[in-house]
Amino acid sequence: MLIRRVEIAGRAPLDVAIDSDRVVAIADRIDPRSGEEVLDAAGAALLPGLHDHHIHLFALAAAARSVRCGPPDVRDIHALGCALRAHAVADDEWLRGIGYHESVAGELDRGVLDRIVADRPLRIQHRSGAAWFVNSRAIEVLGLDASVDAPGVDRDTDGRATGRLFRCDRLLRESVIGERMPTLGATSHRIASFGVTGVTDATATNAKQEIRAFTDASAAGDLLQRVVVMGARFVPPPDHASIALGAVKIILDEYALPALDDLTRDIDHAHADRRAVAIHAVTRTELVLACGAFAAAGSQTGDRIEHAAIMTPELADWVARLGLTVVTQPSFIRERGDSYLRDVELADQAWLYRCRGALDAGIPLGGGTDAPYGDPDPWLAMQAAVTRRTEAGALLGEGEKLTPEQALALFTATPELPGGVARTVEVGAVADLCLLDRPWSRARDELSSGTVAATIRAGRVIWRR
Repeated sequence: MLIRRVEIAGRAPLDVAIDSDRVVAIADRIDPRSGEEVLDAAGAALLPGLHDHHIHLFALAAAARSVRCGPPDVRDIHALGCALRAHAVADDEWLRGIGYHESVAGELDRGVLDRIVADRPLRIQHRSGAAWFVNSRAIEVLGLDASVDAPGVDRDTDGRATGRLFRCDRLLRESVIGERMPTLGATSHRIASFGVTGVTDATATNAKQEIRAFTDASAAGDLLQRVVVMGARFVPPPDHASIALGAVKIILDEYALPALDDLTRDIDHAHADRRAVAIHAVTRTELVLACGAFAAAGSQTGDRIEHAAIMTPELADWVARLGLTVVTQPSFIRERGDSYLRDVELADQAWLYRCRGALDAGIPLGGGTDAPYGDPDPWLAMQAAVTRRTEAGALLGEGEKLTPEQALALFTATPELPGGVARTVEVGAVADLCLLDRPWSRARDELSSGTVAATIRAGRVIWRR
């Protein structure tokens, strides 16, 4: 493939020759070979392909066939009921909702959900991804009032399931009869349209079944991106060149925190297996525990904190001293910022999803969308990192603003080292590329996926406008 008249790092026009999966030449003028595919960029910017450092692919694919149950689509219980009842499924099929937030109808339980839908099993996921809410029909199907029990199943004083399930994704997946893992083709094509050539799937429960599903989807050509798979400690190595094993993922929940010694031991075991560790830490307390465990176990290259949603200057200094990477989600400032302004203590609002402060502290900073719990478009995350504006237009954390170039760098580092040196378009580099429809001097002012003209992975066009 030959890409003509591109702009690379401000230089234009340049021609870029690709052979197999590599950039083999960059020059003012390169003549095409006989029969070679030629793209004319007309002076538009050619960037490294974007890498989403924190996403959940199967959940994102499942979200496409789920009912949206939270803001901005649904804002009160009447709208919630209308949305669920309008979703036509057979009487014996599960009804699946996502994105719920307490601002809609408070804390959900089986009684609330029974008044909305009683004739079929219903499950609704909280927008954090941490909890599911199910109705009585679902509890019956799952056997939760009979012989089935599991950690995370909330019960009342009589031992009856309340309908609130915490971190019970695997229970639901294994218990929902006839439900298959969602296919990835449409989801992969969608994120390719954003210029994404690689992702890190950060699902903590990824294990043998998920590794096989990713491998099969890549082999079939349905999964277009390279994938780094986080997850459980004991998983087989992938046997496909596009799938790589990533960090062991550990989730901390403030309501059920492990002992420091236990968490330290888990980190030690992962390191002994030559695996990095990624710890999900959203609250201040969770981040303190994560840092304490890394301090006790020692950190190694690739160890990282997911989210670090509240990171005070003191904690930022500690994270930096430990040599940890933070993978943040600035898009939550836009998507959830107005809720944060209402619900998060004023003293903590300045430390939400920090960007500039993390870089100033010397922390390697990568970007992820956390889709489907956030919008999968990384350009929206870049916009939020630059503007720090909520959906309603409020400014949240002005001192955390990044330049457009710094925002882009959140998504252009190597998959293994988010926040490291940004990849560049150069001879010898893997031809994972994002071609825009305009020069960077214009694209930087908009930071929109609407400017993506083509996405190239391993020298092959996987999406074109």
